Amino acid sequence: MLCTWITSDLQLLLILTLFLVAECISAVMEDLVTSNNSLMQEMGKDNYSWASTITSSMDRKQSTVTPPAEVNTSLSVLVGTKAVLSCPPVLWTSMLLTTWEIVLRDKLPCFRAFRGDTNETKGGNCTDERITWASRLDENPALQIDPVAITHDGYYRCQMVTPDGNFHRGYHLQVLVPPEVTLVQTENGTAVCKAVAGKPAAQISWTPEGDCVTEQKRHWGNGTVTIQSTCHWEGRHVPNVSCSVFHLTGNRSLSIELDQDAKTSAPLRILRIVPPIFIILVIVGSIWLLKISGCRMKCSPMPATQRRTIHFMILQTG
Repeated sequence: MLCTWITSDLQLLLILTLFLVAECISAVMEDLVTSNNSLMQEMGKDNYSWASTITSSMDRKQSTVTPPAEVNTSLSVLVGTKAVLSCPPVLWTSMLLTTWEIVLRDKLPCFRAFRGDTNETKGGNCTDERITWASRLDENPALQIDPVAITHDGYYRCQMVTPDGNFHRGYHLQVLVPPEVTLVQTENGTAVCKAVAGKPAAQISWTPEGDCVTEQKRHWGNGTVTIQSTCHWEGRHVPNVSCSVFHLTGNRSLSIELDQDAKTSAPLRILRIVPPIFIILVIVGSIWLLKISGCRMKCSPMPATQRRTIHFMILQTG
């Protein structure tokens, strides 16, 4: 009876322990979710506490104004150039607060802000020195990227706070990278046209059209793409071919004169080489057999009948 009582107590204690562990895990997961959801809000509060003061003071005034719809624009910029992103066209003298939110690929969002009534600026957690204010902030709080790099792909949003309401403008920025174009002929007679490391991917066409195979290789590190097109014109007399590459940064066309000997297939080239080699081998073999036959005639012993005949002829002449 004592063992049974102890066993039941241990089971009860184990059940209570498991229940408490489950409750602790649930509480920890709840805290993590809450922390993740409030992370960006806390960053905004730390960096722009003074911005919330302006906004709260204008809530009553803005409640009677219908806020304008947010405008989003797709913008393509060539790598290595300068890009200027403008805010909504509002009267600068009425601007109280301008905030730029920058969301780059594979990075946390960062913020830049300018307060018009005090001429204060805050860079927040934006550390890229190529992203700066374009001009005097009291005249135009535009954002400037100089020079534009592949890493500047992302979303840029300007928010302006005025007595008449809040105005927004967003940019989906796409960085364009021109591909490096090459055209060569291989040993087996095919032509290979490449558009290397372009962004976005290029398109390739041939003149004249042939039997072509196109391959694509994506470089995941920077988003560029390499396109390779291999083409051949079997059974046709094609002295010249052209490769045209189409890309958002500009189109290019390369031409090449095909080597007709290179177009001959490998089996045919082998057939051309085999007959001369075979003839040479036959001649060498014949010479070798003749030498062996001559050696045997000189070195082999003379039969007895021939020796007697020769001896008789010598005696007769003597």
